[in-house]
Amino acid sequence: MRLDGRVAVVTGAGSGLGRATAHALASAGATVAVTDIDGVAAATVADEIADSISCAMPGETGDNKA
Repeated sequence: MRLDGRVAVVTGAGSGLGRATAHALASAGATVAVTDIDGVAAATVADEIADSISCAMPGETGDNKA
């Protein structure tokens, strides 16, 4: 399935399933925005999928005040 022209936001993209999901979506043609509580890890994944990246940012999705 191609995802050209689609935008995906992947939380927890710094490692594990989130990282694998970000890579899979990028490979399918999506523009991918990655976020992770570990901003360095998010930036690393962003660099790995640089051709498909929209943005990378640190973030804590489990914190309602964040």
